[in-house]
Amino acid sequence: MKSTLKITSILGLIALFIFSFISKPVEITAEEEAVKKVVFESYVNGAFNELDAESMEKGFHKDFSIYTAKGEEISKYPIADWVAGVRKRKAGDYDSKNEKNVWDHKFAILDVTGGAAQVKVELRNQGKHVYTDYLSLLKFESGWKIVAKVYHKH
Repeated sequence: MKSTLKITSILGLIALFIFSFISKPVEITAEEEAVKKVVFESYVNGAFNELDAESMEKGFHKDFSIYTAKGEEISKYPIADWVAGVRKRKAGDYDSKNEKNVWDHKFAILDVTGGAAQVKVELRNQGKHVYTDYLSLLKFESGWKIVAKVYHKH
């Protein structure tokens, strides 16, 4: 009897331990939804899938830059140059249905604190993980804007 009670107690504790690690669905806040919307429309679709320069201009701050390391220096690629490149590419023979132009994305991290946000986006093309991007956003009177990007190319 004592051993049965002991085994039952141990199994109960094990079950409680296991169930404590099962994740519950996380509710997303309105601010997180707003950040995701800007990143999806202006970044994923604007800069990659649809090449929509107007969407980029809506969701990126005018002082946005992509920052990369060049030796011990920081290189900046401003939004104006990126938007011009998107317009030029779209004016060419760009086909959004061509699989080489279809980018899948995953929001790996979405962190919003007050008027600041950080989003880690994983971008895949033709099944290959190509970029891991870290986007910083700030909330302005006009809404959320992407203000900076650093990335890793796989």
